[in-house]
Amino acid sequence: MNIPDLNFRLNRKGEDLIIAVAQDFETSEVLMVAFMNREALMKTIETGNAHYWSTSRGKLWLKGESSGHLQKVQEILTDCDKDAVILKVQQEGAACHEGYYSCFFRELIREDEGVNLKIIKEKVFQPKNVYGEK
Repeated sequence: MNIPDLNFRLNRKGEDLIIAVAQDFETSEVLMVAFMNREALMKTIETGNAHYWSTSRGKLWLKGESSGHLQKVQEILTDCDKDAVILKVQQEGAACHEGYYSCFFRELIREDEGVNLKIIKEKVFQPKNVYGEK
């Protein structure tokens, strides 16, 4: 299977990457942002489950491999520059390793004393129950 002519122009530690945005297939809520290399994109297409490239660990990872919170890919879209993709997914459990359905659970709030972060979502699970104590 050939990979479409996408623009893997971001290079981190020798890996050519594209930006991948995971979005809830039904609600369009943005769940997370990650990176994909060619192998991650191919694995995603072949299996129907979202795979990403971990820049911190320097390896391919299946979303949900340790939590069981898989992302079943329904559609893959690319932007006009072909350097980013949107994965429309059915999220099992939660996308965020901190226990929230979406990684975007904080809002920047302007207040008299400056700008603060406010948690605006509820946790779906407790990370220590899924990943163990750190």
